[in-house]
Amino acid sequence: MPNDALDLPLLTLPTAAEATAPHLLIIYTGGTVGMVANHLNELVPMHFGELDRQLPELRRLPYRIELLALPELIDSSNVTPADWLRLARLIGHHYAAFDGFVVLHGTDTMAYSAAALGFLLEHLGKPVVFTGAQVPVGRTRSDAARNLLTALEIAAARHQPAGTVRLPEVGVFFDDVLIRGTRAKKVESQQFAAFKSENYPPLVRAGINLDFNDASIRPLPAAPLKVHQQLEEKVAVLRLFPGITAAVVEAVLGVPGLRGCVLETYGSGNAPTAPWFLDCLARAQQRGVLVLNVSQCEEGRVVQGRYETSARLTRLGVIGGDDITTEAAITKLMFVLGLNLPEADTRRLLSQDLRGEITV
Repeated sequence: MPNDALDLPLLTLPTAAEATAPHLLIIYTGGTVGMVANHLNELVPMHFGELDRQLPELRRLPYRIELLALPELIDSSNVTPADWLRLARLIGHHYAAFDGFVVLHGTDTMAYSAAALGFLLEHLGKPVVFTGAQVPVGRTRSDAARNLLTALEIAAARHQPAGTVRLPEVGVFFDDVLIRGTRAKKVESQQFAAFKSENYPPLVRAGINLDFNDASIRPLPAAPLKVHQQLEEKVAVLRLFPGITAAVVEAVLGVPGLRGCVLETYGSGNAPTAPWFLDCLARAQQRGVLVLNVSQCEEGRVVQGRYETSARLTRLGVIGGDDITTEAAITKLMFVLGLNLPEADTRRLLSQDLRGEITV
């Protein structure tokens, strides 16, 4: 995808909206939600101009809706940081013209993409709702319609009577629940409830009405939107397991040019105390590799120093990640390292809550 192609054609969807109705932009990146069966019963991407034919309910929505499809659709397994930067640029380019955004995305890496956009879109004051489907829109029991229609309703929601934005942040909506983008984790491939947020409550529950958890939603920012355009890709994830060898640890931490690594440890941040393991970490620190400690437990929280096995990590300069998810940790590492700040400032930002990714 060319980096400078921001003026992509928009398709206006005929709806029942008045001229003053909320103005929403759907950005279609690819994924199961936009797949239909061809004459051979093979799943292929549909032409996005067919969306209102596949989902006629869209015509009854009281919103002004426009559609933007990427010229080259992306299987979510092929998503790269360059795609996240492109999405951030597109939202920044159209930010003034729209009241909210819905991003249709494949489920496999949606949590990573939502977390990345959460960091890249600083001072976000409008909704950016990621959604998709487990079953293609053309199938009888597809969840695509419910997810998309509700995502649009959330993106259009305003406080009444003030008219202020209800959700000024990036979220993931799936199966009647909207969770913060920096808290999302895909947990299912066979059920409709594909995503969870173990350490933070949902921001919205969709029943007969939308139930907003306003106390858990980030406040409207005082500063204008800032779209960041740099991510550091020289990062890695190292998951510990009983029997892991020095060769494996050294192979990951010793990657030439590596700048950061997410270390997935046990329980509340514990790791082996074998001398070879601590020596590997020490050598990585000496080479300038920053290590961010994340618990393997889905509902875990890193508390470095609770046990001797984690206290040694603190003495080696490993940064505690609190209750951050691996998806948010790796994208946060890319984002913060991409700022190219002095090491002390980088460490400070990695240990702080930037976009609601850790519980203060």
